[in-house]
Amino acid sequence: MKAVVKTNRTRGLELIEIPEPKLGPRDVLIKVHVASICGTDVHIDDWTNWAQQRFTPPHTIGHEFAGYVEEVGKEVTFVKVGERVSAESHISCGYCYQCKNGDREICRKSKLLGVDCDGTFAEYLSLPEHVLWKDDPHIPDKWASIQEPFGNAVDTVMSEDISSKTVLILGAGPIGLFAVGIAKACGASLIIVSDPNDYRLDIGKKMGANIAANPKKTDILKLVLEATGGNGVDVVLEFSGNTLALDQGLKSLTPGGRISILGIYETPVNIDLNKEVIFKKIRIYGITGRKIFSTWYKTSRFLSSGLVDPSPVITHTFSLEEYEKGMQLMRDGKCGKVILKLFQ
Repeated sequence: MKAVVKTNRTRGLELIEIPEPKLGPRDVLIKVHVASICGTDVHIDDWTNWAQQRFTPPHTIGHEFAGYVEEVGKEVTFVKVGERVSAESHISCGYCYQCKNGDREICRKSKLLGVDCDGTFAEYLSLPEHVLWKDDPHIPDKWASIQEPFGNAVDTVMSEDISSKTVLILGAGPIGLFAVGIAKACGASLIIVSDPNDYRLDIGKKMGANIAANPKKTDILKLVLEATGGNGVDVVLEFSGNTLALDQGLKSLTPGGRISILGIYETPVNIDLNKEVIFKKIRIYGITGRKIFSTWYKTSRFLSSGLVDPSPVITHTFSLEEYEKGMQLMRDGKCGKVILKLFQ
């Protein structure tokens, strides 16, 4: 079968033929129809410092997808041949302290699909049945493939109630853009999105942002204070992983507000805890992955009900063979979410 594989500890990927995966008794063979590209995949392609520390070749990359069950192991009971599924990318052990406490997304022994084991940029994929999610039939294939990153946005937005709140979203990558739509659907009264990419700011407006601003052209703190009558925003959602943006967010947050952080930072971050956190009595939420599987239910309902239409964010579709076109668009910031279509 065809697969996009990181074969060596160097920059670049290869589209090669590899054997179809074998099934254990509780595994499921899936024919991948669509997969979406994540920033993690670009890091692996570019062989960044993060990838060098985290990824050990060879592995097929990718962790976002929708496909159809082709074959099941003899002990599988959850899914049947022909059903369409996606999957939780954190393959948890089910037995550690965190798993037993209902926090499978932070399992200490978790394996990440497409990083620690072969991923979704392949014609066929084998996964244990306990990580599978049955896709709602009302959700199109492309939408089904983005449920994993969409779930990141759901948990970031919904760490606390957001209805009637004023919100600043930092970073208009695909997850930040999904967050705009989710915040709108949840009743946020004012949504400001900040990003240095005007292309993505335009998508933010389509997703429901009231104000879309480029921090290279606009003083974000001044903008926030003017838009909120000097109060600052109730909620900051940080997706950028940029230390300057984080500082702007903390300063823009009203005393008693909350910040939820999904962005990943290249280096340690200095925060004035006294001034920006303790004396302002703010709450900080670190977001990783999705709550397994409660967030998937929320995600599915947002998409199947029409509460959030992710179509403006899904900007490009390529074949598996054209994966590098999608990677380059992401590097250039000239896209939203990029989909790879494996079977017509």
